[in-house]
Amino acid sequence: MASFPPIAPLEQIHERLQIIFPEGCPNRAHSVWEISARTIFVMLYVGAVEGRNTWMRPDQLARMTDEQSARTDDDSRQAWEKESRKSSRGEIPGRWFAVNTRESVRDDTIRSALIPNGAILEREGLPTTSPAPRYALKANFAALFDPTLQGEKLETEIETWRKDNLSAGAVARIAIRRKGVAGGGEHVLVKFPNGETRRMAPGTSSMIAQALVEEFAPRFLGEPGVIWMSESKNKVVARDDELARSIGLIIQPDRNLPDTILVDLAPKHPLLVYVEIVATDGPVHEERKFALTQLANEAGFPAAHLAFVTAYLDRSERVFKRTVDSLAWGTFVWFASEPTNLICLQGDRTRKFRRLAEWL
Repeated sequence: MASFPPIAPLEQIHERLQIIFPEGCPNRAHSVWEISARTIFVMLYVGAVEGRNTWMRPDQLARMTDEQSARTDDDSRQAWEKESRKSSRGEIPGRWFAVNTRESVRDDTIRSALIPNGAILEREGLPTTSPAPRYALKANFAALFDPTLQGEKLETEIETWRKDNLSAGAVARIAIRRKGVAGGGEHVLVKFPNGETRRMAPGTSSMIAQALVEEFAPRFLGEPGVIWMSESKNKVVARDDELARSIGLIIQPDRNLPDTILVDLAPKHPLLVYVEIVATDGPVHEERKFALTQLANEAGFPAAHLAFVTAYLDRSERVFKRTVDSLAWGTFVWFASEPTNLICLQGDRTRKFRRLAEWL
């Protein structure tokens, strides 16, 4: 048998997982938590790495201890790998996992996180009910935990691995989320549908606003226009009174206006799109939707020609998880990090009920 792969200390594996799977990765929580680090450690320990024809099963994780993990010579690892595959006999003092946790490790960490994210592969040809070991680390993923890999070389290898193994959407989502969270010290330049450009203060809200105008509007509106955009309650970035009047809307800045007002001029009756940009708080909830509808009605704009959108940076953000239960029915949700997708919270007050098949 070939020598065992290099193995880093558990703490180092855990630290590297935070770098390999940054914010924006699908199911990041279960990819970077300590259970994942322990899972990867044990797989490296037994040599369950692509190309070695050695596989691991979840119940082996329940037999690792701190004492055993410190024995990293090949002979100790080989002996433990064989012993850990035998039927359990009695209690193991100091075991890392309780025996009854193997299902959650398998389902939450391996199947739901590390396999979809390209870190682990499953052995082909085994029946679902087979007790045989079936999981191994992908070789290029296992290589990222070589303790001799450090500094710029490590960063380069991780970046290459992401590009080769994560989906294009996941890579884009990571990049957009990083840019939005970092904000930076530079102003955000927004290019409007009419070709004009405006500068907004740096920050997450401005990044979402830029994506809204440059990505959302041309993708989801036939003939988009920006009627109103603000950075804060007191600072207007863009205001097109002429366009607003052409569709019968009178903008009153002292009113409780949304962060952004878009319009789609393609339909026979223009569609007015109210957007709330949420970096910290302020989604389109029922009360907000009612107030904005009233504003439009007062300007002679019918409710049938209104749309409401809450825009976030990313669906993994805490602010989305904190506010999702307050979002109003009959509105849309859009994420700057996944610009091609749109969530519809269809209500049943004004539209005919649609069966699931009609959505497909």
